[in-house]
Amino acid sequence: MTEEDKQQKRILVLCVDRDGDIGTKAEIKTPVIGREENLNAAVALALRDPEEPDANAMFEAVRVYNRLQEESKPDEVFEISTISGSELGGVGADRKIVAELNELLTAFPASEIILVTDGYSDEAVLPLIESRVPVSSVRRIVVKHSKSIEETAALFTRYIKMMMENPRYSRIALGIPGLLLFILGIFSIFNLLYQYWIAFIFVLGGFLLLKGFGVDRMIRNYYQWMKEYSPPPLPVQISNFSVIVGTLCIIVGAYLGTTKIPIPPDISGWLSDFPLIAGQFIRGSMDLIIVGICVTLSGRTIHLYFERDIKLLRNAALIVLVGWSRWILDGTSEVLIDPGRSYDKLIFSIVIGILIGIASALVILIVYRSSTKFFKETEEQIEEFGEG
Repeated sequence: MTEEDKQQKRILVLCVDRDGDIGTKAEIKTPVIGREENLNAAVALALRDPEEPDANAMFEAVRVYNRLQEESKPDEVFEISTISGSELGGVGADRKIVAELNELLTAFPASEIILVTDGYSDEAVLPLIESRVPVSSVRRIVVKHSKSIEETAALFTRYIKMMMENPRYSRIALGIPGLLLFILGIFSIFNLLYQYWIAFIFVLGGFLLLKGFGVDRMIRNYYQWMKEYSPPPLPVQISNFSVIVGTLCIIVGAYLGTTKIPIPPDISGWLSDFPLIAGQFIRGSMDLIIVGICVTLSGRTIHLYFERDIKLLRNAALIVLVGWSRWILDGTSEVLIDPGRSYDKLIFSIVIGILIGIASALVILIVYRSSTKFFKETEEQIEEFGEG
């Protein structure tokens, strides 16, 4: 961008069709950029549906663009465009508007926007645009209607037709009453009108709960997420799976430990028998808990191996130490259950554990020095490894 372009005010006259009528009715792909293109698109939409408010908004955008061109200053550059959302509304429509706005700003990096809408979707659209480009003006186009009985009837007919043909409204205006009438017919055949009112209350209450708590939106968003979901890389999948399996092992191990606990009759019994309770819990749960921790660390180690992360070495040493801690816990449980038993087994397990830790550190150092080219090192990782 030249220095002259930076000093110019790039003003975009933007028309937003949030419900996507320009695509569904006129079959025109958005964004529509340029005066002639927008004028032709507005004419095409008006010919398909002369009562469409979005066509009036596009004509108003062209009119605003013409007036700005007549009053333009040398340091101002104008462009006009129309973007659209989706007929289903909601999150999908907003995401489509944002995607088209980003595409439009890439082609014409505007410094400010003059927004033109039909007045229906201002509250939803305005924050999406203002988060990216300042909006200097908002022009709302509301179609005027006569108050005469004839035009009121015509307007009422128009909305009835819209409720029947627009999926956004027909699901509620026709679907729910149709379901209730269908159930009424079935129950009437079997003379079960009392049960029908019970079913009516359940259906109506379920619908109100779904809409009130936004369950339908959550289901729609979950379905959209499932369509767009992309599985993570294989190392991440292995790591996540090992965490799930390891957690289940730990939970089951803790449960098995509780089944081994002798239940004292009162609180004083809990206090007096606490060493025995702790020993029995450790003995019953230690195997699966150790397995769960080792499985979790093993999945993490595989992930680090694929990433060639130097933390792989410390993780491998930690697996060995956790595995050996099973014998330390076994010796601890024996001492807690029978305090008169010899401490030789516990002391022997601790000493061997310390020796295993020292040996693991030496092995890690040897492997690290002989395989430095394998690991992708950063300064932070090298310092962290040295401290470890």
